[in-house]
Amino acid sequence: MRIDILTTFTEMFPAVLGASILGRAADKGILDFKLHDIREYSENKHHNTDDYPFGGGAGMVMLAQPIYSCLDAVDPQHEARRILLSPRGRTLSPELAKELAEEKRLLFLCGHYEGIDERVTYAMDEDLSIGDYVLTGGELAAMVAIDCISRFIPGVLGSSESAENESFSEGLLEYPQYTRPAEFRGMKVPEVLLNGNHALIERWRRDRAIELTLSRRPELIKGVKLDKKDMAFIESLKMNEKQDK
Repeated sequence: MRIDILTTFTEMFPAVLGASILGRAADKGILDFKLHDIREYSENKHHNTDDYPFGGGAGMVMLAQPIYSCLDAVDPQHEARRILLSPRGRTLSPELAKELAEEKRLLFLCGHYEGIDERVTYAMDEDLSIGDYVLTGGELAAMVAIDCISRFIPGVLGSSESAENESFSEGLLEYPQYTRPAEFRGMKVPEVLLNGNHALIERWRRDRAIELTLSRRPELIKGVKLDKKDMAFIESLKMNEKQDK
């Protein structure tokens, strides 16, 4: 997949895109990152990319001209799915990440300052948010989105099952994980994980994921497909809670 990133702060990206899983995927040719400095396309003699907003107000607004010129140069045929990182966009989720991972080419536009000239949105396909909070710019949001989306692209992760087994893949928080040694400072790994019975291990992991989700993010349970064993486990948790009170 080719991923174009339009930003005024290209220096923020190499350390993230060139390291760890993303870096290895780029080395393998699975991901192709292209950074584009919007400032280079400014027709202003000072190469400005922002100006004061019409109507007054605090802060600066990104100019339409440099962004449009950058888009014309980078994606003249509008072959990429163009995404503006914005608080008013759809919130990133596993489902949306999987959808975007199926694209052949993505383009991310990173806003900055107090916003972007509204006319830029006419050239974009959609807005994307990573959460209900405000960042100083879209660069960090773009990194988060790219990392999340990339995990669903075949070959990026070491195991084809990794992305499916992580937190939120089924709407549940991830179950607890352990590694060697089996006992550390008096804390022991649950015996069920050591006995080699894969059916029991899977049941234990499912129960723990449900238990953690109910405890920390109960609102997520509404979107989870629960079977009879899941429901029975939840009822047992409720009974235990009553007995403890």
